[in-house]
Amino acid sequence: MSDTIGARLDRLPVTRLHKYVIAVVGVATFFDLYDLFLASTVSSVLSKEFGVTSAELKPLLASAFLGAFVGAIGLGGLADRFGRRNAFLVTLGIYSVFTLVGAFSTDVWMLVVCRFAAGVGIGAELPLADAYLADLLPGKSRGRATAWAYTIGFCGVPAAGFLARGLVGHAPFGIDGWRVLFVVGALGAAVIWVLRTGLPESPRWLAAQGRHDEADAIVKRLEASAGVASPERAAEPEVSEERVKFSALFQRPWRRRTVMLYVLQLMQAFGYYGFGSLVPIVLAAKGFTLTSSLTFSALTFLGYPIGSALSIPIIERMQRKWLIVASASGMALFGLAFGLSTSAVAITIFGFCYTAISNLFSNAYHTYQGELFPTSLRATAAGSGYSLSRLATAAMPYILIPILDSSGATWMFATVAVAMVILVINVSLLGPRTTGRSVDSIAGSPTVR
Repeated sequence: MSDTIGARLDRLPVTRLHKYVIAVVGVATFFDLYDLFLASTVSSVLSKEFGVTSAELKPLLASAFLGAFVGAIGLGGLADRFGRRNAFLVTLGIYSVFTLVGAFSTDVWMLVVCRFAAGVGIGAELPLADAYLADLLPGKSRGRATAWAYTIGFCGVPAAGFLARGLVGHAPFGIDGWRVLFVVGALGAAVIWVLRTGLPESPRWLAAQGRHDEADAIVKRLEASAGVASPERAAEPEVSEERVKFSALFQRPWRRRTVMLYVLQLMQAFGYYGFGSLVPIVLAAKGFTLTSSLTFSALTFLGYPIGSALSIPIIERMQRKWLIVASASGMALFGLAFGLSTSAVAITIFGFCYTAISNLFSNAYHTYQGELFPTSLRATAAGSGYSLSRLATAAMPYILIPILDSSGATWMFATVAVAMVILVINVSLLGPRTTGRSVDSIAGSPTVR
């Protein structure tokens, strides 16, 4: 029918209300990503100044990602049952509380527990953002608008790097600098929690629940913001989607996409977080001091928002699956170059190139995973897939650090490159085309490649 909720959403340009949603989601992801990339900097200072042993370092690095696995798989499905906005508020509240408590940790094991609990909130946050933006944004602008949200968010990565460079090892006002880093994250997230209360619920989700009047009211707000006349009434009553079980992901017609998404998420963790969460440790292994490694980390982290911004003019011009393939290939090459580098200049250049191209990849795959499944499965699929990447990231200290210690950075990044090759083959063979298409159309044709 011509006047369904989905069709009306896809006819719209990007409105002021859309821009507000993009900004709030972007700033929220800023603090999520800020927090995720604190792990390596905090672990470095605790190792140097507080005598954290190698045995204690691995669970400290893994704790937030293990919590993110639990959060993504446990809380991701909430959004399909109780709404995107309500799930957002729950996840951000969990993150804020336990990040603040972590700032007052009395020993490393209390910090491990707090990092795990904060990770539960973080784990569900990003896949919820992907599902929510896919629900709300018009098909022709979905990739570009999502890229804008993540460009805002990825500014949190260099912010974490430069704040760590200025605070770690110091005690402003008599407070350890690493504790201040956690307080900043907790207070910022609390502000975003307040802003999020004004976000609209997903009209597609409301319609799928049979709440058509509420869905219609939100779409009318968007149409008024765009100066578009609302239809007097729908052509016919819309049919609500039946609630589906998690097991539907492994049945036809979704099984192929589920396998593709899960393999993508498992492999991307090695490429994306294998660099970002371990780079200060890699630099220390190359013989650089704590101060120097934090400086190089901060400089290379500038590539995250810059690479994200570069994706904005590209993401709607190139088929999403092939952008994922091309950028993942670039990550493999730049990772190997970084592992082989010994000079400060080469480390900074290849590190920057790696982080920049990894965010072309990240924006493409975050948009992609939100497009693949129908409304009734969208958040569940994104959350369960993302949970696997968090589990893989939690395992990385136990896989990549031993390789780094025994064989060096080159072999560690060779392992990452193998993961990227598997990812490229997987998406090339199994990934559908999505760019520029309505999410309703994509969900209705699961075999299109």
